[in-house]
Amino acid sequence: MDSKIFITRIIPDPGLVLIREHFLPDIWTSDLPPSRGELIAHSHGVDGLLCLLTEKIDGELMDSIGSQLKVISSMSVGVDHIDVAAATARGIPVGNTPGVLTDATADQALALMLSAARRIPEAERFLRAGKWVTWQPSLLLGADFTGSTLGIVGFGRIGQAVARRAQGFDLRVIYHDPSAQPVYGAQPVDMDTLLGESDFVSIHVPLTEKTRHLVNSEFLAKMKSNAVLVNTARGGVLDQTGLYQALKCNRIFAAALDVTDPEPLPMDSPLLELENCIIVPHLGSASKKTRDLMSLLAAQNLISGLKGERLPHCVNPEVYR
Repeated sequence: MDSKIFITRIIPDPGLVLIREHFLPDIWTSDLPPSRGELIAHSHGVDGLLCLLTEKIDGELMDSIGSQLKVISSMSVGVDHIDVAAATARGIPVGNTPGVLTDATADQALALMLSAARRIPEAERFLRAGKWVTWQPSLLLGADFTGSTLGIVGFGRIGQAVARRAQGFDLRVIYHDPSAQPVYGAQPVDMDTLLGESDFVSIHVPLTEKTRHLVNSEFLAKMKSNAVLVNTARGGVLDQTGLYQALKCNRIFAAALDVTDPEPLPMDSPLLELENCIIVPHLGSASKKTRDLMSLLAAQNLISGLKGERLPHCVNPEVYR
């Protein structure tokens, strides 16, 4: 096929090989994402765009690309970096990669909970600094996990996968999500009840105007003083200034963040000064199997759109009506 494609970064082989079986794509090969100017220049005149969550895909860019644009495929589940309404208004289907990263992200959430509760990164730094001189009864005491209460904010696929894993730790699971039905023994509660009773609070909501800074000073003030906050959703869901103050004064026990706002987190962020805050570089889906599957779904969405077929995973299906 003669369709023109721009891929904004080198993606894992399964998706890339599939695309190259049909097309000769233009691929941005740098480790860093293209600048706005570079994105505009390389995407001008293309029929299909495959992007990551690091690119802002708005109406201005879509118009710059041209009316021939048939599909936007993102190698991500979240599409807050894409103006989906603008794409819909222009009749452009937008694809994402749901489902395949559910387990990997749920695993990451549990790993962060345990790491924060038992102070694993802090303990390793302590050892590497040569401070471990003897066994001590009160050295680096952490929070209990088994038998605690886990509050899940957002009970979609990933939130439910976290609840399923929690059964193995004998956790009492409560959640807040008015649109979700209870599964895996989890009990629906209002937000104030969740914050007041949870020893661990795990965030699993998409980033929207409604959820931006959902986790703010008021939210944190309602949490238990021994509680651990974990965010594997989107950085913008969390007010980092409010979190810093809560952690600094030990209003909550600890936090573990897989995502930040912005990404990457600036090295002068005060959060990096805190021992009770774990921050990792957006690794929720970072297993080889998961990233391979994500690239494959993104490629399938792209190819279907270029062929004029319905996308296997379309976030704006109203474009087909």
